[in-house]
Amino acid sequence: MRAAQMAEEYPVVNLDTDALDAARLLAEHRLPGIVVTNDQGIPQAVLPASQVVRFIVPKYVQDDPSLAGVLSESMCDRSADKLRGKKVRDVIPEQLSKVPAAAADDTIIEVAAVMARLRCPLIAVLKGDELIGVITAARLLAAALHDQ
Repeated sequence: MRAAQMAEEYPVVNLDTDALDAARLLAEHRLPGIVVTNDQGIPQAVLPASQVVRFIVPKYVQDDPSLAGVLSESMCDRSADKLRGKKVRDVIPEQLSKVPAAAADDTIIEVAAVMARLRCPLIAVLKGDELIGVITAARLLAAALHDQ
């Protein structure tokens, strides 16, 4: 099976999409991540939901998770406020600025190798610069296990 056959339609956001709107899209559709495009629709990055979660956790709590227990409940309830006024481009860590992508004719193993190496929950499938769909880890596993 080739990447183009596994690719599915998938929501995308733009670099200038409001970060809070992107987070809502991730949450409402329970997406593992989202493809980020530029104004011409060319994929620029994949933003995993885990990175959005990481963005809303204060750095000092990331460094010492035991400090999470001392935060007040009201402060925790407002954790997503860190996204307010930010664009998607502001929450993409530099190491994620390369698009995890597969060519339309790549095999399951080629797609899996990219996904595993980059530890990314989804892969953009491209034909040239055009996004033709996305392969999630769950979709890849379903395709690999199809004959099992």
